[in-house]
Amino acid sequence: MSDYHALEPGTFVDDQGTVHNMVPASVVAAVPAAKDAAERFGREVRFDFLDDEVVQWMLFQRREDTEKASLLGCLLVVPLFVFGVGAWPFWDLVASQKSRQFQITFIAVDAFIVCGAIIAGYLVRRRTLLDPVVRNVRCRARLYRKIVGVARKGGADIPRTYPYYGMYASSRKFFPEAPERPMPAREEA
Repeated sequence: MSDYHALEPGTFVDDQGTVHNMVPASVVAAVPAAKDAAERFGREVRFDFLDDEVVQWMLFQRREDTEKASLLGCLLVVPLFVFGVGAWPFWDLVASQKSRQFQITFIAVDAFIVCGAIIAGYLVRRRTLLDPVVRNVRCRARLYRKIVGVARKGGADIPRTYPYYGMYASSRKFFPEAPERPMPAREEA
């Protein structure tokens, strides 16, 4: 979490690791519909979408969560690619010429490995998928993206792809009883 203070105020990191400038809250608040949405969503999820510092902290936490999921996804895609996609060429070149018993064994082992990789990926990621603190960050990030979209449609000068990350398909539910992650204190030299 000490990486947070390496960011300059008003910047954040997107899914690809590129540092971007945040759109100031004053730009979002200048559009009445966006300001109303920010206040309404803020009450729902106990968050101030018009405070640049807390929005930067939320975007930092979102990036950390995405980074962990990306690493797991990269590790999961290797066996899925080898045993999922690679099964067809192997079948065409080798298995189709072998005995029926070999073909059945090949299909069973391949299916077992592919299903095992998917289940292992889910079980490893399950803890963060169910963690209410992380899910609240995802919920807030999803709502922040909506608020920025409202501001953009209302005429605010906001880049088309801002905030430069994809949507969270999950995290529709907010958990009010979940604790907040405190913003890390600056380390003194």
